[in-house]
Amino acid sequence: MTGKQILIVEDEKPIRDMIAFGLRRAGFTVSEAEDCSEARSRIADSRPDLLLVDWMLPDQSGLELTRAIKRNKETQDLPVILLTARAEEQDKVAGLEGGADDYVTKPFSPRELLARIQAVLRRTSPTAAGEAIEAGALKLDPVSHRVIAGEQTVSLGPTEYRLLQFFMEHPDRVYARSQLLDRVWGGNVYVEERTVDVHIRRLRKALEPFACDSLVQTVRGSGYRFSTRPE
Repeated sequence: MTGKQILIVEDEKPIRDMIAFGLRRAGFTVSEAEDCSEARSRIADSRPDLLLVDWMLPDQSGLELTRAIKRNKETQDLPVILLTARAEEQDKVAGLEGGADDYVTKPFSPRELLARIQAVLRRTSPTAAGEAIEAGALKLDPVSHRVIAGEQTVSLGPTEYRLLQFFMEHPDRVYARSQLLDRVWGGNVYVEERTVDVHIRRLRKALEPFACDSLVQTVRGSGYRFSTRPE
């Protein structure tokens, strides 16, 4: 789970600092926002793997932000944990029905929060529990770090492997080059967008002998998608 990026959306700096300190010690990369507007900018700049959102924020409620995230096709699979002092059952129900993946009431211990985060990441990441992903003739096993086509191993470089894994985890969705750079290479790494095209070509070349190269499709003017359906 370490290496995952978590965005903390909390207007009270002492609480934000406390949470960030514990998460960094646990190996997570942390970004911060003090309101919903800043959170949206952070998500657009560098999409996190999970959001911790306080219910009470100065410009909009955390629940409204969560609902908006879950309504947007680009972010609907983004895990959200609501943090709040509201402990009533109806509030928890409202939070979960609003799209939150979990609900943590204040005060909470750093250990409890860490356990909740890890549980949500396991539930929402297709490969987090080591489950193999299959698409057409391809099978990707994250435990052995191998890709199989039929009964043959597909030889991939590390970047092509990460690119294919991301595609297989998010089938039939179109991603722009900038989004692929953010999700596969990481938002803090400077890489030119044309680099994506180079690695797409390498991935297709590796898949071509197994008649799987057509799974990686170009969507003109938009980017790329991975699909078992014909273009």
